[in-house]
Amino acid sequence: MLTGEIRGQINKLRDALWSGGVSNPLTGVEQITYLLFAKRIDEIQTREEAKATALKRPLARSVFPEGKDGLDTPGFRDGGCPYELMRWSKFKNEAPERMYEIVADHVMPFLRTLGGSESVMASHMKGARLAFTKPALLDKLVQGLDEIPMDDRDTKGDVYEYLLSMISSAGENGQFRTPRHIIDLMVRLMNPGPDDTVCDPACGTAGFLMMAAEHVRREHPGVFYDAASRQHFETKAFTGFDFDETMLRIAAMNMMLHGIEEPRIEYRDSLAEGAGEDSGHYSLILANPPFAGSLDNESCSKDLLKVVNTKKTELLFLALFMRLLSTGGRAAVIVPDGVLFGSQKAFKTMRKTLVDEHRLEAVISLPSGTFRPYAGVSTAILIFTKTGRGGTDTVWYYDVQADGWSLDDKRNPLLADDLLGAAPSRALNEGDHSKNNLPDLLARWAGRERGKCANTRTAQSFCVPRAEIEAAGYDLSINRYKEVVHAEVEHASPKDVIRGLREIEDEISKGLAALEEMLR
Repeated sequence: MLTGEIRGQINKLRDALWSGGVSNPLTGVEQITYLLFAKRIDEIQTREEAKATALKRPLARSVFPEGKDGLDTPGFRDGGCPYELMRWSKFKNEAPERMYEIVADHVMPFLRTLGGSESVMASHMKGARLAFTKPALLDKLVQGLDEIPMDDRDTKGDVYEYLLSMISSAGENGQFRTPRHIIDLMVRLMNPGPDDTVCDPACGTAGFLMMAAEHVRREHPGVFYDAASRQHFETKAFTGFDFDETMLRIAAMNMMLHGIEEPRIEYRDSLAEGAGEDSGHYSLILANPPFAGSLDNESCSKDLLKVVNTKKTELLFLALFMRLLSTGGRAAVIVPDGVLFGSQKAFKTMRKTLVDEHRLEAVISLPSGTFRPYAGVSTAILIFTKTGRGGTDTVWYYDVQADGWSLDDKRNPLLADDLLGAAPSRALNEGDHSKNNLPDLLARWAGRERGKCANTRTAQSFCVPRAEIEAAGYDLSINRYKEVVHAEVEHASPKDVIRGLREIEDEISKGLAALEEMLR
């Protein structure tokens, strides 16, 4: 958890970028990403040098080759820049003008070819350039980052997560940042292990992959004691795809700052023709894909159109998840509520496929304010297992009414930091639960097979038999099955009134989504 002092230091960097002419938050995060990357590779080199000294042997791995970079750039007396000067620990001590020259003319070209011009990291960094021309701004950023204590992996990750929170506007393709506590909830629900191969086909900043990696570290520390398990963790366990090059750079850096030094983050339009060469390759998918647009059928994979003939990205991504999963593989994915009750043939076909051909395990309804201020649409988490031959018996439902933050555009925390999220520092009392349902959700999920399906339909969680879902035309919306007990208004407590208003808000949101779907 970041201290207020560190948050203040990061805010100063953000303000410096703004006043220096870098007003786009995404560009600002990207610029800091480059500098953090330069800092990180210097730390790796320093670590290798210390190891070689301690063991009295040559360097086993060197990020910075010896000698000069070969670039004939005016401004350096010897006609080039020694690699030694391109290290963070060296150029941070230079005067602003000299520092800018080193970073802009030498460090950035070096980053663009790191690991060889054909390496995965070089492909991510090929657009690495400074977006400003003021040496004083670079000096302020370098000195500011250098003053932030980032000696351990957790702090590095928290710093970067806070930087990512600067990205406060939705992208052009329905992209927006999934709240960290929702990502953590989904990861804990799926409980990835050291043998899993995790994929996010629309990874954005790699939040799901990062959190899954941290979960494996925390729950399975023995993974690093076995050479084969460690290699799997560092090279094969986590895969992300995206077609936004800026996001790919940020995602790769995010994974590196969380200890994955060779992140498997690749450029790919996941829904495009020819993008499914790893069909059946992954044991776990965690994703919140874009669901605000439609695709031209000409550019969409024909294999996906065979599963569901539609242009809707939310349905095409579900078809993609089924394709990428190995038999027995699991998925926890966020979908708009329209997927649960949409009346068009494609929506019904997809729901029927989930229920009849695979094992649909859970539908977790999220509050309509979960993704504010980015979007106000109501969403749900679908959890299913790919079987190819059915297996749905009962579907577990949970109605999340509060996630720990206010459900308006401000999204202010309603509890102390240590009581937020799915794993608070202590058990929540009834008052706390009314503000944060996530720990209860996680506990009920773990006990869903021990009598929890006996709950009445008025409870916050309950089960619905497959036969009833089939009889309802495969409608999966929670309001189709939940029974609501309405209290008399004159006797209702403020909490009941608020809950009732939220239910009305969700109903209105669902109605608007259905109306929008009819008008398309």
